[in-house]
Amino acid sequence: MLSRIADGTMNALATTLAKAGNCAHPVRLAGRSDTVDAHSGEILKTFRSVDQPMGLLYKPCGNRREQVCPACSRIYARDTFELISTGLHGGKGVPAAVNSNPLLFVTLTAPSFGRVHGVRDGRAWCHPGARGERCSHGRRTACWARHAAEDSVIGAPLCPECYDTMSATVWQWHAPELWRRFTIALRRHLATLIGVQDRELAHHGRLEYAKVAEFQARGLVHFHALVRIDGPDGPGSPAPVSAATLEAAVRAAASAVALTAPPVDGGDVERALRFGTQTDVRIVRDGRTDCEITAEQVAAYLAKYATKSSGVDPRNPVPHLVRLVDSCRALAARALADCPFGCGKRAFERRPRLCGRCARNPYALLGRWSAMLGFRGHFSTKSRHYSVTLGALRRARYRFQRLGIERHRLASALEPRELEARLMTDDEESTLVVAAWAYMGSGWPRSGDKVLADAAASRAREFARWRAEQRRRTSTTSGGKTSGGT
Repeated sequence: MLSRIADGTMNALATTLAKAGNCAHPVRLAGRSDTVDAHSGEILKTFRSVDQPMGLLYKPCGNRREQVCPACSRIYARDTFELISTGLHGGKGVPAAVNSNPLLFVTLTAPSFGRVHGVRDGRAWCHPGARGERCSHGRRTACWARHAAEDSVIGAPLCPECYDTMSATVWQWHAPELWRRFTIALRRHLATLIGVQDRELAHHGRLEYAKVAEFQARGLVHFHALVRIDGPDGPGSPAPVSAATLEAAVRAAASAVALTAPPVDGGDVERALRFGTQTDVRIVRDGRTDCEITAEQVAAYLAKYATKSSGVDPRNPVPHLVRLVDSCRALAARALADCPFGCGKRAFERRPRLCGRCARNPYALLGRWSAMLGFRGHFSTKSRHYSVTLGALRRARYRFQRLGIERHRLASALEPRELEARLMTDDEESTLVVAAWAYMGSGWPRSGDKVLADAAASRAREFARWRAEQRRRTSTTSGGKTSGGT
């Protein structure tokens, strides 16, 4: 702050921080953009980076991981919450009648590859057993400790040699394919329960879902999903089955889906991959009022999971996660070891140049995804007609910013009843943006700038929590007065 005050750039930095949303690692761009009338070709407005307070355009990085950029991950979490909530209650182009269709909260877990330390619900001990019993490597097979949730040993195997790290890596690599096969199997089981053929399911009901992947302490992902059944006319139409029938189809599909993973090399074997046995299915909505979990809780859970990272931090390495990273690289090197063109030496690169034969190897890019512990899938996905898209929400935010600038310039008020329709419209824009930008780097130019950005983002989060708490108290107080008066 003193250095910025001394050279007179503190005000410019404060303005840039606000425009970049207090991003921790903004992208610096140089160039210009022209807003052109699509019909006449007239240039309506010109934006240049040299006219900005710090001479460059600072764009937020948009990273979803809270450990990388808390400010951008908060926006991503809020967008994810709106996406999930819209599929629960309607709005933003989704009919409100979706709030009457059966809805489940499904958790698909990874199978066990060996005993790991954990916090056990319902019992005090980590792994109770015979106190003197040891494995073939001389380590105890029981753990009588009471681990706390923040204990660093959570997720670590009791014996690293007994833990099947290689199979865990292969399962993680094929987890996205397991999820895809689960969605196919779910539709087939649902068609069987309805009494129709698979290809006729769309004429009786439509299955919609929103899914996020969460890294567990042991390094493997769990899939959390909201599964909704609509009628044949899409969102809002009456569902053909009850929540209990949908739950039966989910459990049957989760237990039936399987995948045979090919061997990594000649010295490896095939593996039959499945989901874990601890499939959790909770009814969010089935027409009753005594459901196991509320829709607001589910939306908050999924938004929180969407910003969670793998836990791999080179500055503070966790031993059992480091073993998974090393396993990814070792398996990639084994898969490409016999290549006469030396592809195995490039297996750890971010974008390895591979020959035609190695490019077709199913494990060729496993080393590239070692930082993600072998998980190559999307962290957040949804079916086509579950709700709005993240792109539509981002476009609506951009339009809202433009409307705010226009309102300020014309000194006019926005009409709340027409605001959502204007923001979420799919009509073609009457203007075009012709831009030419050059990448100038990432991050703030001075190390102290990032400290100020992190501090500002932290204060913004504190204020948002305070405001939410005030709204909650106001709502509770007003609700109490209303109920007391009646």
